[in-house]
Order: sequence, then C-alpha cells, then structure tokens
Amino acid sequence: MMKENVLDVLMYLFENYLDDDDNESEADRDTLTVELEEAGFAKHEINRAFDWLENLAKNPPDNEPAISQRDALRVYAAPELEKLSVECRGFMQYLENIGILEPAQREVVIDRIMALGNAEIDLEQVKWIILMVLFNRPGQEDAYARMEELVFDESLGVMH
Repeated sequence: MMKENVLDVLMYLFENYLDDDDNESEADRDTLTVELEEAGFAKHEINRAFDWLENLAKNPPDNEPAISQRDALRVYAAPELEKLSVECRGFMQYLENIGILEPAQREVVIDRIMALGNAEIDLEQVKWIILMVLFNRPGQEDAYARMEELVFDESLGVMH
C-alpha cells in the first residue's frame, strides 16, 4: 500500500528517528530515503517531507517581538480557516493558555501546517506537528514533554 501523505512520512520519521534518544543512529538523507521507500512511501512525498523539515529548521527564532505579546489576539486568514477546524484552533489556544505553546511557536506550527498542502488537517495531525515544532526548538524540553503526554495519553478526554 502506497502512503501518499507528506505528514505520514513526517510522522514515520519522527516516531522512528527524530524522537530516538540514541543519537548514534544518525542516518543521512539518502539512507533514510531508501528506508522510507521500502516502508511504502513515494519518493515525491519523501522529498517534500525533507523539504518541510528543512524549512522547519530555518523558521525564525522564537523571540520575534511582533508575535511575542501574550495578550494579542490571533486572527486567522481565510486559507488558514479553511485548513484548520475550530477544534484545531481551539486546541492551539488551549496549549497557549496552559503554557505549552508560545505565540511565536504557534506561528511556526501554522506555517508548517499551511506548508503541508493538505485540504484540511485534523486534530491528531495538528498534535503531531506541534510535537515536531517543539522538538525542533531549543529550550522547549518541558513543553515538549507535556505535549508528548497529551499526544500519547489515550485517556485524555475532550478539552475545553
């Protein structure tokens, strides 16, 4: 079965390589591409996933003054509203309210969601993208650990 979604590739990479505490298993892009193709991913989607990760690493630092005000209200653009359901936007706001997601990180999350190209994205996918963003940000180990608990805790009910 061919998996055609860039997010599927990203989640596979994250689960199998990025979140691995054993840093000795640093595989290069060519090796990972072969492994991903063997796992059933299309080369085009693999390349898009690597580009997505490279752009994540290039995103601006979290100390952008324009988006660091806690009391600022985020107004979503029409394409963002089309892609992000009320549930997804509410979840990101919830994460900001409890101190897991900073406003600047939220902007990186939204940027990476928009870069996926999917028509709409569900809450589970948003959670994974947030995990990837926090993982990629220095000094966010506590926020990452808290987010990881939210993603992997199946007993977690609906949040308001």
